[in-house]
Amino acid sequence: MERVRQAWHRWWAGEERAAPGLGELLLSRYPGAVMLLDEHGVVLQVNPDFERHAGHSPDQLLGRRAVTLDADPLHGGFARALEYCRASRQPWQGVVLCRRADGALRHHTTMIQPLNERPASPLRLLVIQYDVTGMRERELHDRQLLARLGDTVSRLPGTMFRLRQDVAGRLELLYASEGLVTLTGLTPEQVMEDAERLLDLIIQEDRRQLEMALAQSAVSLEACQLEIRLDLSDGLRWVEARARPQRRRDGCILWDGLLIDVTERKDEEFKVRRLVVTDMLTGALNRRAFFEQGGAVQARALRHEEPLLLAMLDIDHFKALNDTHGHAAGDLALQAFAATCKECLRPYDLFARIGGEEFAVLLVDTTPDEALTILDRLREAVGAIELEVEDATLRFTVSLGLTTLTPGGSLEGALGDADRALYRAKHEGRNRICGSSSVSSVFNDADPA
Repeated sequence: MERVRQAWHRWWAGEERAAPGLGELLLSRYPGAVMLLDEHGVVLQVNPDFERHAGHSPDQLLGRRAVTLDADPLHGGFARALEYCRASRQPWQGVVLCRRADGALRHHTTMIQPLNERPASPLRLLVIQYDVTGMRERELHDRQLLARLGDTVSRLPGTMFRLRQDVAGRLELLYASEGLVTLTGLTPEQVMEDAERLLDLIIQEDRRQLEMALAQSAVSLEACQLEIRLDLSDGLRWVEARARPQRRRDGCILWDGLLIDVTERKDEEFKVRRLVVTDMLTGALNRRAFFEQGGAVQARALRHEEPLLLAMLDIDHFKALNDTHGHAAGDLALQAFAATCKECLRPYDLFARIGGEEFAVLLVDTTPDEALTILDRLREAVGAIELEVEDATLRFTVSLGLTTLTPGGSLEGALGDADRALYRAKHEGRNRICGSSSVSSVFNDADPA
């Protein structure tokens, strides 16, 4: 288009009069419409292939104003562009909507160049047009697709993202969808400007796991998936992150993925887990969970070569209480007993219901003297329980057997030792603590006050 404009300019200035073939060649081969207009916008000349490109024959247009081609001859884009060039004598370039003789509307990329180099000569306008309707329609189609895609992405129950790690290991968020606002309160612009704003919300333990998962994924180029917790102003939120990596030629790694809020699912999982591992009546751990969690506590103690203290607890005369006052009263007694034990024990001690009225306690990071103090306080607290059942006030006591669980010992075997010590406490009068041979030398059996 620029070559055609320059050829017209040289022809008008008289520079090509000696070699007219160049201008004629350019005009005849140009795949679009070329017009020469006077200062009023009247068409003086058109290129040979004008009719095929513009949809109007030269006879229809020569001597008439060029705005005839405009989709809106009075206020359309072509009319405004011509008026601008006549008034400012400055070139203009853009896309205008024109109407062919058959009424079809076509988009034309248009350049208008004023030709007024000779001061005494009248103003002439060179107009060069090229039909870009196909490209324009594809552009509009692509924009519509992009808009629909953006709308779809914004309504997804999660956040789409693209994460980049450069060769130095620095992380950068190249894209995040609008769902991030609902998920975290941060806008996509904020995290794309500084990824640390999002990464700082991840609790430290989970951030280390995320860094390890990304490092493994970067090496193996396999998808990574993990659950992380975000520390937000309204509390912790569980998020599942899924991403698939690709290595670029510059050595950086790109992850395309999705963040999904799974807080409700995790809450349900925790509820189910509590149902699976706890005794429904008392809320204490059940026997199976006690052995599972006790094994983990024992493994930790083994690493530190520390012994553990294990106690068996049994409500005294519980069968008589059940027979006298009924099973409903027995259930109330078990619930009150369990609640009292939990209040006296520390959060990290394991407390479980092993049988009907039998319970077990695994004391963590505790010396025998400390264990005696804790369990004796528990015994006294149980003795102070009073339950109003119909016209009666129920009171009961507890007997305890204590033993040592060595780091490499058997939890089942230690329970047997504690049970034998419990039997001795029952035999010697109940409402007392008796120790097995492994602890009896460390402290005297605790009798009731």
